[in-house]
Amino acid sequence: MTAGTAEEVARLRPIVRRLREHVIRMIAAAGSGHPGGSLSAAEIVTVLFFHTLRRRTGDPTWPERDRFVISKGHGVPILYAALAEAGELPVAELETLRKLGSRLQGHPDRVALPWVEAATGSLGQGLSLALGMALASRLDGNRYRVFCLLGDGETQSGQVWEAAMASGKYKPEKLVVVLDYNKVQLDGPIKEIMDPEPLAEKWRSFNWNVRTIADGNDLGQVIEALDEAGRGGGPWLLLAHTVKGKGVSFMEGKWAWHGKAPTAEEAARALEEIARHG
Repeated sequence: MTAGTAEEVARLRPIVRRLREHVIRMIAAAGSGHPGGSLSAAEIVTVLFFHTLRRRTGDPTWPERDRFVISKGHGVPILYAALAEAGELPVAELETLRKLGSRLQGHPDRVALPWVEAATGSLGQGLSLALGMALASRLDGNRYRVFCLLGDGETQSGQVWEAAMASGKYKPEKLVVVLDYNKVQLDGPIKEIMDPEPLAEKWRSFNWNVRTIADGNDLGQVIEALDEAGRGGGPWLLLAHTVKGKGVSFMEGKWAWHGKAPTAEEAARALEEIARHG
C-alpha cells in the first residue's frame, strides 16, 4: 500500500462506519429491507462516492458527472447512506426508507430521486443500462465514466451475460463493473443454488479486463483496484470477494440476513459492534 493510499484509508474508514450505521438504522426503522448485501458493499460504495466518482455536490444532472448504476437494486440502502453522507439528502430522511410516498423506496427510483441513474431491482438489467451509458459516453467524447455494482447471485441471470458479451465486442473504454462477491443469496450459498464459477475466466473469455480484489472489504485494496480501472482501457470487471453482512457478527455470512430487518434489540447490538470495530 502506498503512503497516499494509506492516507485515503484513514480518511475513508470513518465514512464506512457511518454508512454501516445508517444502513442498520434505516432498515430497522422500515421494518424491512436487505442488510446483508448493503453491508458487504460498504467499502466499495465508500471508495466510489468519496474517492473515485467525479461529481458536483447539489448538481445531479451535471453532464460530465461519472455515472453509478447499482444493478443489485435491493442493496440500495448503502447508496442512500452514501448520498446522505455526501450531503445530497438529509440524514433524517433515511428513516423514511420504504415508507409510502418516500423518495427512498426499497429499490432505486430514478423519477423520485434525481441522484439515481437507473431504476433497478429486476435483477440482471443494470449492466445493460450501464453499457448503454458507456457507449453514449464514447459518442460524446468519453466525457464521463460508468461504474456498475453487480450482485453475485445476479450473475445467474442470462441478461448479464448478453450485456457482458456485447461489452466485450464494443469495448467501451469507460465501463467498470464491480462484482460484490459475498457468495450468499436469498435462499443460501450461491454455489449450492447456481454456482457461477469460474467467474474470472468467464469474464476474460468475453474480452474483459479482470482484476480480483482478494478482500473487497479492505479499503486499500478497493482503492487500488478502482484507481487502475478508473484510468480507462475498459471494459473492466473487478471481482471483489466480500462478506455478507460485514461488520455485524451475527449477520456475517448468513443467508437469513439477505432480506430481513433487525429488531430494535438486534439493531442496538449491531450498532454497538459497528461503533466498536469500525
